[in-house]
Amino acid sequence: MSKALGSESANFVEACSPAVTPKQEQILQGAMRVFLKAGYAGTSMDRVSAEAGVSKQTIYSHFQDKEGLFKALMERVTIANFRSVFSAKEFKDEPAVFLRQLAETFFTKVADNPDYIPLLRLIVSESERFPELAKLYTQTVIQQGRKLLVKYFAAHPELVIADPEAIAQIFFGSLVSHTIVQEMLYGKELMPLSRDRLIDSLMSLVLARKEN
Repeated sequence: MSKALGSESANFVEACSPAVTPKQEQILQGAMRVFLKAGYAGTSMDRVSAEAGVSKQTIYSHFQDKEGLFKALMERVTIANFRSVFSAKEFKDEPAVFLRQLAETFFTKVADNPDYIPLLRLIVSESERFPELAKLYTQTVIQQGRKLLVKYFAAHPELVIADPEAIAQIFFGSLVSHTIVQEMLYGKELMPLSRDRLIDSLMSLVLARKEN
């Protein structure tokens, strides 16, 4: 992989999930509590201001509006956790190492985040009344994650992937689907499937045509 491509990948991650300041983290923690308790419609800047212990003007100065605040929450819980995985250094890792680390990072830093499942429930439950919320999740999380993985595939032609976007969708989609089924739809009780088995199968799928 070229040095320029590695730099591009690192810049791309930073653009998707810029570092959060202590003040922003204080606001986000308060906002998360309000969103999960009151729902998207029931959340106001007044309630977030009171919960976070900051002025409304401070919230507006950091996040512009409620949609911007919710977007930042989604980034904090999801895509921001992949910053270290998609750094310029890690971008050079061999597929067998990188893809397993990517999957394990999703499970340990995203799926196991206590805010992730409640936030996902909120997005799904509010998606009919607020379709822009679902679109925001797709744009902020799903599209960005897929773009990052497609960039990695482009840097590793030895994988011989004919349709990088589709394989990236299958890879991330499998991780998210497994989490939803196991954690939200009682899959652990009715049809348990270990994370290791899923990751091993995904690795086999993606590496199947890898050139020797």
